[in-house]
Amino acid sequence: MAQVATGPELTPRQSSRNLPSMAVNNDRPELKEEVVKALETYKKKDSPKVVVRFRGVGNAPIMKQNVYKIIATNRFQAVIQFLRKELGWQKGEPLFLYINSTFSPAPDDTVLNLFKSFSTEGYLIVNYSTTPAWG
Repeated sequence: MAQVATGPELTPRQSSRNLPSMAVNNDRPELKEEVVKALETYKKKDSPKVVVRFRGVGNAPIMKQNVYKIIATNRFQAVIQFLRKELGWQKGEPLFLYINSTFSPAPDDTVLNLFKSFSTEGYLIVNYSTTPAWG
């Protein structure tokens, strides 16, 4: 019977690879500062917000409160869903939204980009209607 030569047996600790640790790695202190800064940014609870003013057009119901602060990183789809909820609109009911009475933004546009490009007097003005108004 043939015997296989075996070397010394390795314990799991010896066979594991040594990977550099961020806590031990002092070669790049700027990397540690970047990591700490990123964690601090992530931990912030207050995200930047944009002031949005809603204006009803045509036969659309008027809202009692028409100025809201909305998280700037949200997509415009979140604004659409928020307005539907505030008005009590169902999914099948028509609701048309326009920026500054001129165009209807894509649902995947971010609120911050729309605010930077089309804000008026510090507000993002969103007109809403139950029928097509502009276009």
